[in-house]
Amino acid sequence: MNRTATPAEIQLLEQYYELFADEPNMIDQLAESEIEVLENRLKDGIINKIELKENKTVPFYKGTMMRAAAILIFVLAGTYLLYNRYHKQPLQVAQNKSFKTDIAPGGNKAILTLANGSKLILNNAKNGNISTQAGTSIIKQDSLISYKAIAANSTEISYNTITIPKGGQYQLVLADGTKVWLNAASSLRFPTAFTGKNRTVELTGEAYFEVAKNKDKPFNVKTATQSVQVLGTHFNINAYDNEANIKTTLLEGSVKVYAANTNVMISPGQQSVLKSNGSFEIKRDLDMDEVVAWKNGTFQFNEADIQTVMRQISRWYDIDVEYKGKLPADLYRGKISRNVNVSQVLKILELSGINFTIEGRKIIVRS
Repeated sequence: MNRTATPAEIQLLEQYYELFADEPNMIDQLAESEIEVLENRLKDGIINKIELKENKTVPFYKGTMMRAAAILIFVLAGTYLLYNRYHKQPLQVAQNKSFKTDIAPGGNKAILTLANGSKLILNNAKNGNISTQAGTSIIKQDSLISYKAIAANSTEISYNTITIPKGGQYQLVLADGTKVWLNAASSLRFPTAFTGKNRTVELTGEAYFEVAKNKDKPFNVKTATQSVQVLGTHFNINAYDNEANIKTTLLEGSVKVYAANTNVMISPGQQSVLKSNGSFEIKRDLDMDEVVAWKNGTFQFNEADIQTVMRQISRWYDIDVEYKGKLPADLYRGKISRNVNVSQVLKILELSGINFTIEGRKIIVRS
């Protein structure tokens, strides 16, 4: 709080708070002796002063580290428990500013367009069999729809499209068993059954795939400017129109990415970046948690500019963004739950010196 912390001390404090990020109620399950051990580890680590290279990225705040760390854990856990347990006082910094209006987070929303052109609003549909097409049954279970063959050796091909609006997300199991998670403002066109030599789907936006293995039928994902071919693997594709590049990130297996007259092969932990000029860049040593954070219910940034941050917020909260004044040059890092109202996210970001105003479904960003 005296602003004398070294980069090593700051990182240690962040790691200490991250212990509770995935288990927000864990603090209540710890014995006093266990809490004391954690506190001693923190103190010992600061005294030892581990030497690390200075990181100039802005971690969602400037200045008071302890205060910002407490706010971050508040948003992650949606509770005051951790801060109150140690300090016996309410956490107030994140609530100093109030917004006149607020916007709730997105949820499980999708529209399914059948082969005959009819549309089903999936978030309004009841669980169970919602349609049958070309020998395939379509079954809804909460936020998931699955395609299951009910007629053997059917050769009829029909295509469906699942469209996720801004403020939505949904899960899908294709007829071959491939699992797909779709992010907000995305769509996937796919056959109700895979009858040919290939399994091909068409994607806009962002999706995470866990492809069912079938060495005799390659699985292809086509976007507007590239195609990804796999046999069975886990990968994420970010192909939004308003993003500068198309990013294909491999978590498991192997993937070949094609674009125009060139192609690249990527290995687990790597990402192919298709640039606007048609060239590929391969990135290595990625933070995979950041890549699939949206699928796991969080925003996570690592050296992202404010426009990148706000594009994700815009898609998830179904809002427009307007910028006034000079945009900050800072890069941001941090992790925030996607299950809180937008005001809580904005309060965290405001610690970096940016100001936000909510007007209806528009957020105005002022430097």
